[in-house]
Amino acid sequence: MKTLMLTKNEVNKLLNMQDAIQSVEQAYRIYAQEMLEQPPIMSIDVPENNGELDIKFCYSKVDEIISIKSASGYWDNLKSYNLPTLVATIILLDGKTGYPLCIMDGSLITGFRMGAAGGVSAKILARNNSKKVGVIGAGNQARMQIKAIKEVMDIEFVKVWAPSLEDMQKYKMDIEQELELDVKVCETAEEAVGETDIVVTATPGKSPIVKSDWIKDGMHIIAVGADMEGKQELEPEIFNRSKVFVDSIEQCLERGETRNAVKLGNITPNDIHAELGEVILKLKRGRTLDREITIFDTTGMGIQDNTLATLLYRKAKECGVGMEIDLLSIAK
Repeated sequence: MKTLMLTKNEVNKLLNMQDAIQSVEQAYRIYAQEMLEQPPIMSIDVPENNGELDIKFCYSKVDEIISIKSASGYWDNLKSYNLPTLVATIILLDGKTGYPLCIMDGSLITGFRMGAAGGVSAKILARNNSKKVGVIGAGNQARMQIKAIKEVMDIEFVKVWAPSLEDMQKYKMDIEQELELDVKVCETAEEAVGETDIVVTATPGKSPIVKSDWIKDGMHIIAVGADMEGKQELEPEIFNRSKVFVDSIEQCLERGETRNAVKLGNITPNDIHAELGEVILKLKRGRTLDREITIFDTTGMGIQDNTLATLLYRKAKECGVGMEIDLLSIAK
């Protein structure tokens, strides 16, 4: 039995947002049906090198595949070492034997499945007539969120704010060229949020950026950046006025934006309306009124990596992409 190796370039050829959205929806169904084993995320901070590492594990009982993903964020990589800020690797193991089926670059998968999660939430929870999106942040995930939302909704206009004018200008050029959407560079975060239908927060911020006063009735908020303790982008008072949805209650109470609101006493765990998988399976209702403010807090789950990596592994096998090696062979 051999192990398939997939480079970042090969993953890029196989990957698209439509597949990512399909696989993320499948992941939420599996999670809601409890057809998985998913231990808590392990995290390591490396402050002396301005870095962090998350390790996610998951066993899907549906596909009988175990996934292990290491994902690191080293924020000085580009300027100091000419390396990507995000580096991730995914290993897929046969759930019947434990044999390593595939080792693949996970950097693109992480970005696509995070973007797809926001897109799925917009499809289910945003008002159907939503046209304008405000984005806080101008990095890769700020791009992925817009790609996913455009895949599921007929949006027309994007407003962006980030601390760096250069980053915003590059963001505007990239989104306008690739997605043919009008993008406005904003001088303040408040301007980026104002008069929009959907708000995306996608920064590594550690203090509130988006204020409650800026959030109007009917908005849908996709909270992406706060994915570990200490991170925060939303003023907690926003939760008092909102219908709260999460990918995983357990994870979001431990490391998500929801954690901040609960810790400060703005809401209790009982105020969380539903996990998104419960809405997809119609076990609970999503948005019921146009005037409702909805929040989707996502911290990312191993099952999302599992379903998307499995889809790409099977696609690679069908297309003959990648290199197979006898990983466990011993020279005689």
